[in-house]
Amino acid sequence: MLRKGPRVDTRGPGAHTECMALELSHYPSLIHPLLSLERLPELGPGMPNAAALPILQMLSPNVLIPNARDADMVAACLSGLWLLHDCLDESHRISQDLDTSTGSFLHAIMHRREPDAWNSKYWWRRVGAHPVLGQLREETTAVGYEYTTPVAFVDDCEAERGKGNDREQLLRRVQRLEWDLLFAWCWEKAE
Repeated sequence: MLRKGPRVDTRGPGAHTECMALELSHYPSLIHPLLSLERLPELGPGMPNAAALPILQMLSPNVLIPNARDADMVAACLSGLWLLHDCLDESHRISQDLDTSTGSFLHAIMHRREPDAWNSKYWWRRVGAHPVLGQLREETTAVGYEYTTPVAFVDDCEAERGKGNDREQLLRRVQRLEWDLLFAWCWEKAE
């Protein structure tokens, strides 16, 4: 589930804006440390978050969401958690086995971060009209970004990755918002 909540905006030091954030009380306490709002993954592969590994390694579909109604969505949640913590290989092993629009969505994000822009764009074409993309278009304006298409976002990430400038920080915030929206959507479908 999502809630309205403050997020730091990149338009200036200490500036805040309203946008969606995860409502931690909706998720099991076991994964609260994994959903930390402070985590802002790199546009590139980053380094696996060692502090998250013990929790990630103990998760399985039955531990994450016992008696789930949609096993693919639970797998998507697991893939997403690995991805959030820069464990791209583990995320990839799960998402590549999900023959769904959501699996392709996660697969596309992973390749964008790898970075493998061509492969990411291939997977975005397989995603099609995913409901989260519409939400993302609406919500990104709150952080000062006009999200048009996933392919255009791949290009923006390619252009700014590693520069350490305000634009890169903005894209990292958009990427986290993309993750939050997708994770919440998958969780809702899985329960």
